[in-house]
Amino acid sequence: MQTNTLLRRTAAGLGLAAALSVAVAGTASASPAAATAAAPAPSFDFTDCPAIPAGADAAQWKCEVLTATGSLKLGNRTLPEFAPMTITHAEGPMPDGSKGQVWGALRSGPTAVPGGLFGNPAGDRSPVLGLSVQPEYGGRSDFYSVGDDMGLFTLRYRVLSPLLPQGCVIGAGDAPVEIRLKRVGRSERISKNPPVIKFSAADGSFAVPAAEGCGPLGKVLNDKFGLPAGTGNSITLSALYTFRTYDQLPPR
Repeated sequence: MQTNTLLRRTAAGLGLAAALSVAVAGTASASPAAATAAAPAPSFDFTDCPAIPAGADAAQWKCEVLTATGSLKLGNRTLPEFAPMTITHAEGPMPDGSKGQVWGALRSGPTAVPGGLFGNPAGDRSPVLGLSVQPEYGGRSDFYSVGDDMGLFTLRYRVLSPLLPQGCVIGAGDAPVEIRLKRVGRSERISKNPPVIKFSAADGSFAVPAAEGCGPLGKVLNDKFGLPAGTGNSITLSALYTFRTYDQLPPR
């Protein structure tokens, strides 16, 4: 379930749009020819844009959409390429001048885990022994950036298998997986209108709790994943980012 939670922020930091634009500005003059030969900008879906706070200026609030894929390591299991993930949220100034953010949604599909439930070749061949994980929003996010630190968001991973109950989750309850991304390398502006920025980010320092709600095979699952895992976990993202101010969005 997605929840549109308002976050007020008083600490220093740049919004995601500003942080990425600063990184782009540092390399904008290096490749003018590449900009003229850019491919058509990809399309984005703004239907998950959340409502902004009462009294907020629609022209100053941005609905931001990020689409990404990449690799993921949870415990000792690696997903070389996970299903595309789209994150939507809003940010802008509150009427009192403080910084505000509102979560929108996270959408993604399941990704098959190599080796399936038992971590052997049979899991790749047998639908019954197969295993997938699907990310869900963990309930907390803060996308204001400081330098290459790109804020945080929390995830839980639903574990899907014919042999496991529907409630099997890694990061359940009040112990979600907390991701703190750092930008890797320089960002690249691939379109000015609409604004589209390409960037890479990673986190290799988060902890992953044991899976819960997995029934009689829960211990087997955690043993095969090496969970809980305080270290050795990682995520890398290759992402595209865009935004529209709320005065550019169709009325609801």
